[in-house]
Amino acid sequence: MGLVYADIELINGEDIGLARKYVIGEEEIKRMNVKMLVDTGSIMLAINETIQEQMQFPVVEKRKGQLANGHIIECDVVSAVELRFKNRQTSCRAMVLPGDSEPLLGAIPMEDMDVLVHPQRQELIVHPDHPYFAQMTLK
Repeated sequence: MGLVYADIELINGEDIGLARKYVIGEEEIKRMNVKMLVDTGSIMLAINETIQEQMQFPVVEKRKGQLANGHIIECDVVSAVELRFKNRQTSCRAMVLPGDSEPLLGAIPMEDMDVLVHPQRQELIVHPDHPYFAQMTLK
């Protein structure tokens, strides 16, 4: 199977909160569309420093992460990242990769949005058993 990419909308969750409190206007909410590599082998969402500079997500900690080549690097972890794909959304943390590294959509946000990779079409799709809403397994 080849590489699978998806167009994901990233939104600054802190901005959403400020807009709800009428501190900023809806038009001031930072958002951007990003073509992300759908990486079922990655656990978390991973953005890069360029995205972080534009979106200004709050940094909450530093963590070490292992890259595909085996190298271990220390990254900022940001919170209040809201993701939207088709009729799905989730909020999560993200690791910030150096420079213009390729952004990755990992397993945790994929599970929370109830999306999966269609192997024949090589694309990210909403779960066909529940196309109108995300459904979680609670057991």
